[in-house]
Amino acid sequence: MSTNPRSIAWQLILLFTMATSLLLACGLGVFYAIVIRHAFAEDKAVLADKVAALRADLQESGPTRFAEELNGHSAGEHTAYWTRVLDSQGRTYAETPGMDRSLPPEIFPPPPASAKASADTQKSASIIGSPKDYRKGSKLFSLVSLNEESGSQPYTLQVAQDRSSDERVERNFAVLFVMVLCGSVLASAFIAVIVTKRGLRPLREMTQSVARIGPTHLKERVTPADWPRELKPLAIAFDDMLKRLDDSFTRLSQFSADLAHELRTPIANMIGEAQVALTRDRAAAEYRETIESTVGECERLSRIVDNLLFVARVDAAREPIARKRFDARAAVEKIAAFYQTIAEERHVTITCSGEGQIYADPDLFERAVGNLLDNALRFTPEHGSIHITLSENDGQFELAVGDNGCGIAPEHLSRVFDRFYRADSSRGSDGAGLGLALVKSIVDLHGGSANIESEIGRGTTVKLTFPSKL
Repeated sequence: MSTNPRSIAWQLILLFTMATSLLLACGLGVFYAIVIRHAFAEDKAVLADKVAALRADLQESGPTRFAEELNGHSAGEHTAYWTRVLDSQGRTYAETPGMDRSLPPEIFPPPPASAKASADTQKSASIIGSPKDYRKGSKLFSLVSLNEESGSQPYTLQVAQDRSSDERVERNFAVLFVMVLCGSVLASAFIAVIVTKRGLRPLREMTQSVARIGPTHLKERVTPADWPRELKPLAIAFDDMLKRLDDSFTRLSQFSADLAHELRTPIANMIGEAQVALTRDRAAAEYRETIESTVGECERLSRIVDNLLFVARVDAAREPIARKRFDARAAVEKIAAFYQTIAEERHVTITCSGEGQIYADPDLFERAVGNLLDNALRFTPEHGSIHITLSENDGQFELAVGDNGCGIAPEHLSRVFDRFYRADSSRGSDGAGLGLALVKSIVDLHGGSANIESEIGRGTTVKLTFPSKL
């Protein structure tokens, strides 16, 4: 099987040329058939007129005078019509000189058995029926035979029409048609090449535009304003793809910078504390304090790495999900009880309302709700409140976690689910900016959605939606 890619241009040229050739061949063939049929009909009509004239001459002048007229022709003289009269015994009574050598009587078709007709009627081409074609060397003849009476004596009239010149005209006409067809095919192929190259010019322009695109030129666009209508959807889709790639590349660059920043801080802390501890001999308690601080930073690094690995596995669809139906209210109250101690220290109230059955992975669900509560506690001031709402609507389970904290500015809402992204109001926190990204990954893994609403000074509400079934 050939592995060479097929050329659209050559396919279009080939198909256009084949279609044009087929149409031309059919058209010229029909025209040729009509012309030849018309020429044959004209020859037949002329032959019928000649036969009618001979029959009239035979009846008016009699066989003797008719024979003298036939014998008066010179034997070597070219004639378009050859005539022979046979008596009732089938013997030659008179004929055009030399006719016996080229056209013997036995090659003529038998005369049709028909009733006598008037002279006017006999001028019709129907009186001769279908002439018989006979070839003698390079000559072509049309042969007819008719019964006739003259002076109460029956005779047989044989007439031959020389159609050699007509055959040459037909042959030359056929050659001319073939030449016209070949020339038309070549012309159509040439036109197809020009039209195809012109029609595919936008693709070459797109290729040139795409060739300029690189990691540093992702803002290049194909600009399909003046493109053909058939190619505009392709150009628009390509521009949309470039926009998505540009956004993804920008986010990836920001993610790399944020990751480096998050990892550099605990590492710098550990190195600094270790260098300070090694500047002089210290007591065991001081070394212990340094080691405990280093362990805390290592735990922070471990949490960041664990969260990143989890999000990466979710993005690659490798995180297993063990879905089952369970009481969401009981699971949420269990998580709220875990965070209750921290909430009491900050004088924050956690309440829960609503109920419902959720179809999800219990461990992942608890991890998502725990991250939302941890995030809400981090940004809710003292004597604030956090409210968890559960509900089932239209076959979907919804969970909303709202607080009356500082809120998030509108320009940050579209990116709060990005990894390591933290709004300006939360820069002072000790979080790594992975909490909401992890929550969204868990919801996406379940086929649900995550939305956030916030207002500066009035608080934030994060709503998670889980489908009730697969």
